[in-house]
Amino acid sequence: MFLHNLKYSLKTLFKNKMLIFWTYAFPLILGTFFYLAFSNIENSEKLDIIDIAIVDNEEFNNSIALKESFRNLSGENEQEQLFNIKYVDLAEAKTLLENDEIAGYLLVEDSPKVIVKTSGINETILKYVTEEIIQNEDVLTNIIEEKLNSTVIDGSIEEFIQNVREDAISMLDTSSLQIRDITSKKLSYTMIEFYTLIAMTALYGGIIGMTAINQNLANMSNNGKRIAVSPTNRIKIIFSSLLSSFIVQIIGLFILFMYTVFALKVDYGNNFPMIILLSLTGSLAGLSLGLAVGTIFKINENLKTGIIIAFTMLGSFLSGMMGITMKYIIDTNAPIVNKLNPVNMITDGFYSLYYYTTYNRFYFNIISLLIFSLIMIILSVLALRRQKYDSI
Repeated sequence: MFLHNLKYSLKTLFKNKMLIFWTYAFPLILGTFFYLAFSNIENSEKLDIIDIAIVDNEEFNNSIALKESFRNLSGENEQEQLFNIKYVDLAEAKTLLENDEIAGYLLVEDSPKVIVKTSGINETILKYVTEEIIQNEDVLTNIIEEKLNSTVIDGSIEEFIQNVREDAISMLDTSSLQIRDITSKKLSYTMIEFYTLIAMTALYGGIIGMTAINQNLANMSNNGKRIAVSPTNRIKIIFSSLLSSFIVQIIGLFILFMYTVFALKVDYGNNFPMIILLSLTGSLAGLSLGLAVGTIFKINENLKTGIIIAFTMLGSFLSGMMGITMKYIIDTNAPIVNKLNPVNMITDGFYSLYYYTTYNRFYFNIISLLIFSLIMIILSVLALRRQKYDSI
């Protein structure tokens, strides 16, 4: 009976055109819109090499820290290059800035000064880099003075030179300038939207689970009437329906991943197996939700579908699909809401893979989804066992 119901459920699900659209076609369409909408935003925010000028005077050439630091930051390796530097006199630097050919220029007189025309990200980076170099130079100068004072007392010039060398190397290793272009590698609007898309697709699996269980309910289908008057194990019905739904959902997720990876060129990073695991666990949660809605609510199929879609869209909204700030607002003001929100459990699991080096938070979300699924399945079994009909 288990295999017979499994086979019958699979045939019924694949013949449902509306169900196939919401399960297979809609996520692909939405994913395409996300890609078109957000990929251009990320490209426009990518950090480019910044054109600047440095007034090539005696004061600048005497400042070894500034001279060597800016030389390194304008190196030949484009992957590490931050600045494209023109060494000019003061008059030419002013002309370049006035003509908007540079973001700003560095002038070293009594003290280094950064001159800019407008306020923007490139100008801010130039100011930050200059201040960081000056601070490191001051720290190194203080180290030398301290070591020099102790050397005068101890009288060991060799030890002084060795200590200064070791401390300088240590300071440069631990306090080196940390400017990195992480716009395309670490921070991604597109990835945030695709994570919530996967979570939403997993929860939309609830429609599949609801459709599958409806075929076994006497008040929803003729097949359900035959099952109601037969000595059929209700638990077998639940799990055969769940398994058939899970198979259909896995195929949908496989198509979604293939499309996003090979067609849209979405990079899911080095934790792709973990992403698959989380997606499958989220799908189980969505399917079990559909089973619960299908068995608990004594209403028609359209209203059940509406409940699942409304629940999924509300959960997606609270988890940041329509704006990542919403997730932050909920986490800050009502954290219990997102802890009970299965869509947030999925997206939060993705974020933990994206931002953290440990898997503690990831596995917490996996366990939370499994607990949610178990509760929904238990409610489905109890509701199905208590169903009685005066007439069929």
